[in-house]
Amino acid sequence: MPINETIARYSDFSFKTAIVVYALVLVLLIWQYATARSRQVAERELVSVGGPSDPALPGRVVGPPEKPLSERLGNMAFSVLVVAIVLHIGSIVLRGFATHRFPLGNMYEFVTMATAAAVLMGALFLREQKYRAMWVFLLVPVLILLFLAGTILYADAAPVVPALKSFWLPIHVTIVSIGSGVFLFAGVSSLLFLYRLRQPEGEESSNILGIIARRLPDARTLDRLAYKATIIGFPLFGAGVILGAIWAEAAWGRFWGWDPKETCSFIAWVLYAAYLHARATSGWRDTKAAWINVAGFVAMLFNLFIINMVISGLHSYAGLN
Repeated sequence: MPINETIARYSDFSFKTAIVVYALVLVLLIWQYATARSRQVAERELVSVGGPSDPALPGRVVGPPEKPLSERLGNMAFSVLVVAIVLHIGSIVLRGFATHRFPLGNMYEFVTMATAAAVLMGALFLREQKYRAMWVFLLVPVLILLFLAGTILYADAAPVVPALKSFWLPIHVTIVSIGSGVFLFAGVSSLLFLYRLRQPEGEESSNILGIIARRLPDARTLDRLAYKATIIGFPLFGAGVILGAIWAEAAWGRFWGWDPKETCSFIAWVLYAAYLHARATSGWRDTKAAWINVAGFVAMLFNLFIINMVISGLHSYAGLN
């Protein structure tokens, strides 16, 4: 069937608008980050002069206290975030309707799906206000990946190459892309855990790095978030690798051939298995396990960019010109 150019343009517009809205959310969250400290200082100053403790004047009507600016900015950011996620997912759905196929035939579409999975993981795990500071650090890599997807990796809406015309495409690639997005969330959580350990709980510091660290959840909470996310991503990615092997047998007559993509995927899977094992092993649960999780995330990025764009193999379907 011919490509529907009109729907394809709507998909591209939705994608570009999602990037702009995500950037707006990031600005609002950074603004909230900056105003939170000044709010704490102002509260201490008011207490020192007896502001909040002064009794109300006789006959004066006292209304409900106004929400602090940082809280209003945070609420606004999350309202706008919902719009960004809807636009993001909408661009994926519209690309599928435009091409009359499942929208996972090239790197542009894969990265779009993986980043959508990452922000949905954030929506699942970071709903509470105490986790809001983490969104700043999750949206930064998401925006970088979306920018790369919309520029370097972008591919026009078109049919997939003949090798990908299989019912295995929506099964195998969807599971792998979602697992990759979950690992993105887990990798950010582990990096923040390692960073948070450098600023012990309760330690006062005027250093900007210390101020940023104190806005984050405590190190133990960050470690648990990384672990929970990896628990979800590990079986998903493992299932994707197994299903890929089944597809390879149907397409190429063998389950496994140590193709660069297969090899790097296996290495990443082993690293995440090592992380889960280390996380349950005494003496490895803290920084050592977190570094293994970060190494797994680096392997995923290497697999996505270097293997697809530099090294030639049977999985060279990047869709780049």
